[in-house]
Amino acid sequence: MNGGADWSSREDMAWQRLAGQGELTEYQRSMIKRDLEMGMVMSVFRQRVERLTVQVVTETRQVAWTRTADKTDGVCGYLSEMDLFEIREVRPGRNSKDFERFRDGKDKHDGNTCFTIFYGSQFVLNTLSLGADSVEDAEKWLTGLKLLRQETLAAPTPAIIESWLRKQMYSINQTKKNSLTLKELKALLLQINYKAPNSRALKDKLTEVGAKKDHLDFAQFHKLYNLIMFEQKDILEDFKRESCTFIMGSTDRPDASTVLLHDFQRFLLYQQREPWATDVNLVKELMTTFIDDTMRKTNDPEFTVSEFLSFLFSKENSVWDEKQSQISTADMNNPLSHYWISSSHNTYLTGDQLRSESSTEAYVRCLRLGCRCIELDCWEGPGEPIIYHGWTRTTKIKFEDVVRAINEHAFVTSEYPVILSIEQHCLVEQQKQMARIFTEVFGDKLLTEAVEHMAEQLPSPTQLKGKIILKHKKLNLEEGISSKEFRKGQKQGDLEIWDPVDQRWNKHYCIISNDKLYYAEEYEPEEEDPREYQDLHCSEAWFHGHMQEGTQAAEKLLYEYSVESGDMDGIFLVRKSNTKLTGFTLSFRRSGRVQHCRVSSRVEEGRSYYYLTTSLMFPSLYALIQHYRANPLRCQDFELRLTDAVPQRDPHLLQGWFYPNLCRGQAEDYLLRIPRDGAFLIRQREGEADTFAITFRGDGKVKHCRINKEGNVFLLGNSTEFDSLVELVNYFRKKPLYRKIKLRYPVTPELVSRFSTEKDCASLYEMKTYVEPNEIEPSLPVNSARALYDYQAKRHDEHTLTKGALIHNVTKELESWWKGDYNGRLQLYFPANYVEEIASNPNQERIEQETEDNPLGELCKGIVDISKCNIQHLTSGKNKKSQVLSLQERGQESLQFDLAADSLEELFEWYQIKQQEEVAKRGVVALEMSDLVVYCQPRSKEKDRFDSYNYKEVRSFVENKTPGKSQTQKFLQYNRKALSRVYPKGQRVESSNYDPHPLWAAGCHMVALNFQTADKYTQLNSALFTLNGCTGYVLQPEMMRFDTYDPQPEKRKVKLNLVIRVIAARHLPKLNRSIVSPFVEVELCGHTEDNKFKTAVFRENGLNPAWRTPAEAAVLPVYEPELTFLRFVVNEEDMFSDPNFLAQATFPVRGIRTGYRSVPLKNGYSEDLELASLLIYIDVEQVGKTEEALYTSSGQLQKKQAAAAAGSEPFLYDSQRYALGRQTSTYDRQKAKEKKINNSKFY
Repeated sequence: MNGGADWSSREDMAWQRLAGQGELTEYQRSMIKRDLEMGMVMSVFRQRVERLTVQVVTETRQVAWTRTADKTDGVCGYLSEMDLFEIREVRPGRNSKDFERFRDGKDKHDGNTCFTIFYGSQFVLNTLSLGADSVEDAEKWLTGLKLLRQETLAAPTPAIIESWLRKQMYSINQTKKNSLTLKELKALLLQINYKAPNSRALKDKLTEVGAKKDHLDFAQFHKLYNLIMFEQKDILEDFKRESCTFIMGSTDRPDASTVLLHDFQRFLLYQQREPWATDVNLVKELMTTFIDDTMRKTNDPEFTVSEFLSFLFSKENSVWDEKQSQISTADMNNPLSHYWISSSHNTYLTGDQLRSESSTEAYVRCLRLGCRCIELDCWEGPGEPIIYHGWTRTTKIKFEDVVRAINEHAFVTSEYPVILSIEQHCLVEQQKQMARIFTEVFGDKLLTEAVEHMAEQLPSPTQLKGKIILKHKKLNLEEGISSKEFRKGQKQGDLEIWDPVDQRWNKHYCIISNDKLYYAEEYEPEEEDPREYQDLHCSEAWFHGHMQEGTQAAEKLLYEYSVESGDMDGIFLVRKSNTKLTGFTLSFRRSGRVQHCRVSSRVEEGRSYYYLTTSLMFPSLYALIQHYRANPLRCQDFELRLTDAVPQRDPHLLQGWFYPNLCRGQAEDYLLRIPRDGAFLIRQREGEADTFAITFRGDGKVKHCRINKEGNVFLLGNSTEFDSLVELVNYFRKKPLYRKIKLRYPVTPELVSRFSTEKDCASLYEMKTYVEPNEIEPSLPVNSARALYDYQAKRHDEHTLTKGALIHNVTKELESWWKGDYNGRLQLYFPANYVEEIASNPNQERIEQETEDNPLGELCKGIVDISKCNIQHLTSGKNKKSQVLSLQERGQESLQFDLAADSLEELFEWYQIKQQEEVAKRGVVALEMSDLVVYCQPRSKEKDRFDSYNYKEVRSFVENKTPGKSQTQKFLQYNRKALSRVYPKGQRVESSNYDPHPLWAAGCHMVALNFQTADKYTQLNSALFTLNGCTGYVLQPEMMRFDTYDPQPEKRKVKLNLVIRVIAARHLPKLNRSIVSPFVEVELCGHTEDNKFKTAVFRENGLNPAWRTPAEAAVLPVYEPELTFLRFVVNEEDMFSDPNFLAQATFPVRGIRTGYRSVPLKNGYSEDLELASLLIYIDVEQVGKTEEALYTSSGQLQKKQAAAAAGSEPFLYDSQRYALGRQTSTYDRQKAKEKKINNSKFY
């Protein structure tokens, strides 16, 4: 990464220059925004530099870019767009990878005119790198984007809904069209996760909103949306009960009755427990935000029932108390050892631990997410240090680039200290370079001296503001710091393995260890931008390939399609040219006639471009057609936009995977011969002309799924539509059909024949030489036991056990003392009452053992036992590869497992298959590096002994080697004084994470997680560090600093009960083509029991599902509110009844608000999902308080309301915010608590 000014300072300077001095005036703001709306022609740096028009679309709150020639008449076909709320950073200068491609001097843009927009909702962000024509234009964009993003994030929910509706309307054909046809509306409703009950019901709604001739303008579309969302009106029945704070009138129609100002105020005060609602002016202000009729925004506003319902789902009614997200500066004055510190593991990685990309942007992303402890894995590089995951195929990045990136972004989100955890693998000379780079780049930010020399405790975050702390070995900490690193002789790298099913070589990452060859999944080529993918047109419905009768066949198809669908201009198809070898022909219908246009191509700088006119060229045929579907094709005599694609007639009949006459039993027989998940065929069901079935292998079993043909559409399941079976197959080649399985191996008659005659292919699997993951069953030693508790050895012939440890080859030598093998130590004693016996080969233990011993962990695809094989070097090669090794199982010489390498030398290394010991000798720690270390001095010896320690030290533990139960109190005492860090075990090569909660409860400060992985544990981490202003520092509860605190569950007591009812949801995300069937799982994470429940599945509705049953609420006990998290997970049930993750929301219990509340949903990476939310009822009961103290009876509640209405001030509840409006009796709650709801899975 190039050096450059800090983004915020450059942006502030731009702001000041545009404002003169001081703040921008409202006029200056409006002029900047107007210029951005008008659009500017800029250079866009992608695969090549293009001149495009970039503009802000205020109606949809987006930034869009389009070809300059297309920006006419207010109708624009966007090449692409981004949402303003997804912008994470705008970085000035030529500071992104996009610019690095163009360092050849041809690009004349100065760094001051360039900037990059980083946007997206995944860990790895998208980039739009731009070069403006002047510094002034660049500064306008820097300032304008900041303004617009601030406005977007602060926009009220009704404004966001309006821009979302505009976005949906424009998305139909990528134009700023302000009307919809009925056909377009049906497609749009499917797109937003809604399936209309039937055509009649939809037409009735259209009549109600005033639509004429099956066309809707935007106002009518908005009304239709409100009608559809009001289908959740049954929710409002809760507000018709006498116990409610106000009695709601009729809810037959959206405007059937109203909620008056003072009724709404009482609702906020007594049901929602909002103390600010004592100010009626604030209540008025909130109400007018949700009233869409200007005439009703009076001094005495009132809600329609529809508007009240919208409020309930809004972010303004969130279950989370935003005050808990504010920084508490008073809490930042304790020693560092009193805090949880947001920490990342192998921060440089963007994916798995073996093959993914290392990137400086991963550091930037983590720092901007508030992470305060990041890891630098430093290795010897060519002339300078590098960072990567040693001994793997992860890419390498320069150490200096990483340091500069840290310097620029360390304190953008949080001003509190950053800890750099250095994994040192460099020799002395490059360590000296590291020290020099740290000193030169960080300058005064680098902490090199103690804050207080006579102190006996760590300094506070406040004392260390803006400081960078190095965690690294220090020469005076331990004697003999010089070290030798030993790495057992594993051979690892890339090999190609011959696939007898696919009949091709596939590249795999392989490791040889302990006489076994472990190999990962084959490499799949990285997906390119579909607009630039040369062959993407081949899977499109409009592409017909070579048509024998050419022009006549095309005209016939277009005519037949126009008769079926109505004679409309713009229907089209594309075919290969009959006259030009590399050309194509576009055929379309206009004014009752068919016209043909030649699509030409040319090659420039090694890349192909396609065009109708040389003034406008495209990187692929697909991109050309997409462009003319969004923008008019202009000729001298006419303008026309391409509309519907004319598909081929039954293209599946030409495919080898389609069988018109194959029964279910024969299909299963064919699939059972092909021993691969992802093998598939499609067959016509017997005696049913319009019904098909896809038969495929998944998890080692043969599965079937029905496909119905309805008109011209093929329907998989109930709502997933495809224009053809070919389109269906192409779609599920890229997207998983079942769990993680994609369609991979078409079961053609040729493949079936080959597997019927060639014994080798199938037998190779049967002999377990070449196996799938679901077939790997390494046998565990017999007589195994699992530790139920931690046990600390008292004698040298005893095992020290941690809870969950597996002991094998157990012998019951004495009744109370058994012997067994554990942790590499054989036949030592352990107490029998500390363990439980387990079956010799249960599935869970098999998985644990396999993962623990497997160097590829869950990434492993298969294992070959080399000790059972003869190895032969095929000097003459095989299957077009010149360098091949063949492994043959002894006694089965006909079975071969073939490996190929890129060179003879590399193959020879693999050929020498034996255990070697590779010794990498490292020199002593460089004095220059040692001098930079002050507080975080690692201790590597006797880490689990806590009888003496220094507050300046830090102890690091792998997740499964942390101090056991017997040392809990000593570990807690240590953590009150000095720092500890925990990191994932080495087998987590897929970058999975472990549960951080038990470690937080034990006082561990830096619980390092793989931020690039979206899972439950990073979501818990994100929830914890939402507290205290996302500073990355959260003060541990005061109770943890007393000796009476014990994190073990045996001594805990219930302090709170959460009473929760899931009512409904809105705007759930859509995973694929099908409408989702959602259900919600609710879980308490922490020291809890009976801690989860789930709703029923709501079929085919992701826009506005509502769960009215069960009516009773669930009761979840909370033992430690300060250490407990409330987690909502929305899954969808797919056609195979498997759950698939849709969204989640995770909150610390301490910040939960009561009443009828909205739960704003986030994606797996804890980024906001636009408008997605749940509606719940939640009550917080403090255990031990009387019913009178909680004011729960309806009589008491009415008395309090009456008193409030008569007095000068409304009644205010205490600050504990324990809920008042419980909808269930004590008996009902107890019944709900005792009821076993389910055993749910969480993803």
